[in-house]
Amino acid sequence: MRSGGQVRFIRISPRLQMIAAAAVAGLLLVWLVTMAGMAIAQYSAARDRLSLLDREAKVTTAESRASAYRDDLGKVAGDLGKRQDFIEEVTRAHLGDLPADAKAGETVSDSSTEAERTIDKVSAALPEAAGLARMEARQLAFAERLTRYADRRAAAAAQHLRKVGLNPGSLLASLNDRSAQGGPLLRLSTSSDGSVDPRFERLGLSLARMEALVRGVQSLPQVLPASFDYISSGFGYRADPFTRAGSFHPGLDFKGPLGAPIYAAAPGRVSFVGQRSGYGNCVEIDHGNGLVTRYAHMSGFRTRVGITVKPGDQIGLIGSTGRSTGPHLHFEVRLHDQPINPRPFLEAATHVLKETSGPSASDTGQAHD
Repeated sequence: MRSGGQVRFIRISPRLQMIAAAAVAGLLLVWLVTMAGMAIAQYSAARDRLSLLDREAKVTTAESRASAYRDDLGKVAGDLGKRQDFIEEVTRAHLGDLPADAKAGETVSDSSTEAERTIDKVSAALPEAAGLARMEARQLAFAERLTRYADRRAAAAAQHLRKVGLNPGSLLASLNDRSAQGGPLLRLSTSSDGSVDPRFERLGLSLARMEALVRGVQSLPQVLPASFDYISSGFGYRADPFTRAGSFHPGLDFKGPLGAPIYAAAPGRVSFVGQRSGYGNCVEIDHGNGLVTRYAHMSGFRTRVGITVKPGDQIGLIGSTGRSTGPHLHFEVRLHDQPINPRPFLEAATHVLKETSGPSASDTGQAHD
């Protein structure tokens, strides 16, 4: 190296050169091994996918099925029976045993007697098709048992809704509301002429009704919104803590220490975070089907609009903002913007709610709004 008229030499010994070359070679080898492993893994995965697709294609080709029907109709009936066994076993694993016998008041059809007659007639006229007739009878029986299951679960959900003071019909109204619906026309049928067997149509309607009612139950308040000392003011008529005149209180007041956490009582989406007149700092959660919970007088927020919450997620802190005499949570349940008593919802999930009666808030320091 020449610098300032002087020449300097840097000497790299053969040993150092060998070490550097070995390091470069080692890194190159590691890279090659890694790339080779990735290539092998991708090839293996692709090969497995192609093998599975090839097997599926062979099973589902029209030619193979037509050949099976020609060669051995009994084997085809056996295959269909095995598939039905699989469907029923999977259903049993996830839903339990489906009800086989109708109860008084149930309107689900029972095709078992008529199906037996059909099997006898087909067996006499076309013995080789007897297996298919039995398979058809099994399908109908399965559809009817599944319909009974859906109806009974829907009835249980409806009973729970009535217990907390809600009308199941208001939740089911969404099934018939066509004011905001659309999409491509994808017809469903159970026969080659495009028609739908009424027993399967009934199954579809029962499952839709069950889904709506169960979803309604799942959206109900099910967690205490705060760890509280006691309920310092109940729902309904009371003496206003400021004017002492008679007034209507649209929620429950949970007395608690300043800054204690406030929790979402049910799953939903946060629809409002801010201040409302009389409520102070307030959070509202939309649970669907017109049901909203409101949490008021907060000293701080722990959520924001648009957040999806689960029961027990913290959304704020107990405070005394707005029209309040002391730190507490004012909790409301509103259906279509009308307040309803929160107590039945929470008592369905816990039996520890006990409203304290006694002297007024101004005498005891209880919190009200």
